[in-house]
Amino acid sequence: MSSPSITRCPVLDPSGRAVHAEAAAMRAEAPAVLVELPGPVLAWAVTRHSVIQALTNDPRVSRDIRRHWEGLAEMPEGWALAPLALQQSFFNYYGDEHRKSRRRVAPTFSPRQVERMRPQVQATADRLVEALAALPPGATADIRHDLALPLTITVICDLFGVPDHLRRKVGTGIDAVLDSSLDQEHALAANNELYARLGELLQYKRENPASDLTSDLLLPSEPGTESMSDDELLGTLFLMIGAGYETTVNLITSGVQALLNHPENLTRIQEGTIGWQDVVEETLRIEGPVMHIPLRCALEDIDLGEGVVIRKGDAITLGFAAAGRDPEVHPQCPEGFDPTRASKDHLAFGHGPHFCLGAHLARLEGEIALSTLFRHLPELALAHPGQEPARLTSFIINGFAGLEVIPHPV
Repeated sequence: MSSPSITRCPVLDPSGRAVHAEAAAMRAEAPAVLVELPGPVLAWAVTRHSVIQALTNDPRVSRDIRRHWEGLAEMPEGWALAPLALQQSFFNYYGDEHRKSRRRVAPTFSPRQVERMRPQVQATADRLVEALAALPPGATADIRHDLALPLTITVICDLFGVPDHLRRKVGTGIDAVLDSSLDQEHALAANNELYARLGELLQYKRENPASDLTSDLLLPSEPGTESMSDDELLGTLFLMIGAGYETTVNLITSGVQALLNHPENLTRIQEGTIGWQDVVEETLRIEGPVMHIPLRCALEDIDLGEGVVIRKGDAITLGFAAAGRDPEVHPQCPEGFDPTRASKDHLAFGHGPHFCLGAHLARLEGEIALSTLFRHLPELALAHPGQEPARLTSFIINGFAGLEVIPHPV
């Protein structure tokens, strides 16, 4: 499970409080650093842009730890990383199995299909921003909970036909499963609760099929073939609803925080110097919504140089949110928010065969949410200027737990 010559290694902070400082320290140390994850599990943490990019395309690295990771046999019940690491969906499949499963949902998230969703996303954003605009002078609101969360959960749940009575339960269930600070007992309970709600969704769609992705997934992919197993259906729903909801919530919340801390960029937008796409891409670069996605596994020894060799069977975690701050890629103020920079290269949506299917939709939602908010509320201000909001208690995802603002300052 780990290199026997290494007896001590840093523990990855499950609180997420120092996520960027932690990643920067590892990036400066080596192309990969052996760390301890909850479990405990030893894994090679990779935070350099070039190394992450190389490993995502490397056939010697597998996402399917059920098949390829020897350490799995030692994991206790209630392992905190199990919901993601053991999920049965194309998220973790390898090779042909991954390609076949991914094709089931890929067409829905093509650029053309996503663009057709624009009116629906815009209407939802208008409704939510109008509610913020109706608040009295001096009143506060939380951007994450009053705009970003309800917008993204509405869009993804509409796509998958999630009925109203299950939407909040599924959303809070995903939040709980991604909280890496939970102990094993509570992590197991959160996992069981989420899968129970997703099971309710499957049962509801079997009884009430409609024109939505969940109903489509219940059918065989081709005539004469078998339908997905329940385990794969549940894993796919967790992946698609969770990725379509949680990550975009973080993108929108981080974007608002960055713009209010750097209001000169709002002037640049008005002048036409930059566009909303520039803001979205720079937000993805500096605050990628996903940090460490556990886990991958080395199928062979992989020599990364600088004395670092990942051995066959070792676990690997890639710090996607760290890649955008790599000074090798962004030598000019890599930790500063600057939508005017020419290159905004990042790996916020991953890279290679597992590149995020929802990237086009996330960008669309981010652009619409930010443009609608600042168009209708030009005086919007932070409720606590100069203070960084509390971060999500997770090393898996990256973002703020909330962002209090004042729509109409007194």
